[in-house]
Amino acid sequence: AFSNRQGFWGLKGFQWAVQTAMSTVVDGLPFSQEKSDYILNVLDPVLEEMISDTIEAVPEAPRDFLILWLQKRLGLVTANTRRSLWMVNQDLKSQLTHLKQELNEATLAVSDDAGNADVDDAEEEDDDELDDAAFEQSMSALKDKPRASVSAEAYGAWNQKKEFVPPCIAKTDDQKMRLKETLSKSFMFSSLEPQDMEMILMAMQEKVFEPKRRVFSEGDEGHYLFVIEKGTLDCLKNIDGKDEVVKKVQSGDVFGELALLYNCPRAASVVAQDKCICWQLDRESFNHIVKDSAMKRKEKYENFVTSVNLLSSIEAHERSQIIDALVPEIFKKGDYIVRQNDPGDKFYILEEGTLAAFKTVQDVGEAESKVMDYKSGDYFGELALLKNQPRAASIVVQSAEAKVLSMSRHSFNKMLGPLSSLLAKINYA
Repeated sequence: AFSNRQGFWGLKGFQWAVQTAMSTVVDGLPFSQEKSDYILNVLDPVLEEMISDTIEAVPEAPRDFLILWLQKRLGLVTANTRRSLWMVNQDLKSQLTHLKQELNEATLAVSDDAGNADVDDAEEEDDDELDDAAFEQSMSALKDKPRASVSAEAYGAWNQKKEFVPPCIAKTDDQKMRLKETLSKSFMFSSLEPQDMEMILMAMQEKVFEPKRRVFSEGDEGHYLFVIEKGTLDCLKNIDGKDEVVKKVQSGDVFGELALLYNCPRAASVVAQDKCICWQLDRESFNHIVKDSAMKRKEKYENFVTSVNLLSSIEAHERSQIIDALVPEIFKKGDYIVRQNDPGDKFYILEEGTLAAFKTVQDVGEAESKVMDYKSGDYFGELALLKNQPRAASIVVQSAEAKVLSMSRHSFNKMLGPLSSLLAKINYA
């Protein structure tokens, strides 16, 4: 019930260590050159990615995680390999569908009775009461069952979706500035559109937890998620009757979100280790702002990414992964998005506006000359990431405003599978 973000340099350092260790081990073993090359060039990249993903996720059941990881890579994940939460979800959906059918049948029966002139009004009222009682009894039976995980709130005639009015909690300018800086560190909130970010800023409430204060306990109902501005908290699970620390969360981390995402009880207890400042967001605001924004964002970028030549031919599920990794950034006229000779840490796709690439040729002098124009759907920055080279040119905004979608080096490397074959067709010499 908490996010699990690893530091970029920590993972890259680990990957470098794995590569170095593998190279050293291979050099010391009596393998033929062909097998050594296979280990270093074919097997090692797969193991590196698998180990990195495992460390980033910190799964409680690593063997199950690794099996599922391999199945996903091979496209073998089927209904039988999904987690039990999905099965519980389907069971609840089936029960709700059955109840809806019973309600519809009861409604039709009442309507038929109402249209029959021979039926007494009093008898119609008795039938209505009987049907309502039967429905209430069915709903009560469902509510009495232990609450299980579902993927989202279910809405229908029995659970009307109310118009949402976002809460507005007064904050000082200092609080707003601190909260915005904190949210910018969180993967869950950093990609929100400006209007959605503003609503989140106003909806969140500051909470201070003293050392050893328990924020919530394993098994509790989940009504809020928390973003940490300052401090460290321990996440504890009851293992063999004893609370064991399974993870520590700190500034920029989010915890408690899974209970809201899947409508399930808290998966762990969380206790403050020192004085902590957190920002609390309620379930309703999260569902309407963050989840709805993510769905709208995915729909919006699905159409746009399909129009990008580089990405239009890849599989839908691969395109979906790329969309999840893209972060919108806005620049003003004259802004430098990248500068020539700077190290490259992002890949960019231009969504709105116009850009131009400028190069400084040392032999000619220090003046910059324009070498290329960019329009919506064009991309840049991939060369520095693919070849680990400095930026070959400066990219400057030409329009009044430009919106780009960026992908970090870490995400780009993870997506290199679906992208590499496409990029290989382009001559970068």
